[in-house]
Amino acid sequence: MSLITVLLQAPGSGWETPILLGMMVLVFWLFMIRPQAKKAKLQKKFINEMQKGDKLVTIAGIHGKIYKINDDGNTIDLETSPGSYIKIEKSAISMEWTENVNKAAAAEKK
Repeated sequence: MSLITVLLQAPGSGWETPILLGMMVLVFWLFMIRPQAKKAKLQKKFINEMQKGDKLVTIAGIHGKIYKINDDGNTIDLETSPGSYIKIEKSAISMEWTENVNKAAAAEKK
């Protein structure tokens, strides 16, 4: 027997149960789904606005500078040290770590 069936058969249940279930769905959407969708949208915007020369950090913790954005649209060549390049997927870039590293570098320059 499902949870919904049990709730609907409970004594005193009438219009309260569907409203309660609706409120639970609304709370779930507000606190779980909406923030994740917003974060995914920001990550996509961040990746699409990257340019040659930007410093970044991958989710594996590799620091480097964008040497080339490849024509396939999904990969970049990352210069980890002068003359040393690796090819990585754009989805492997950490927006949070990259922003923290760039903020720290900007603070040091001041």
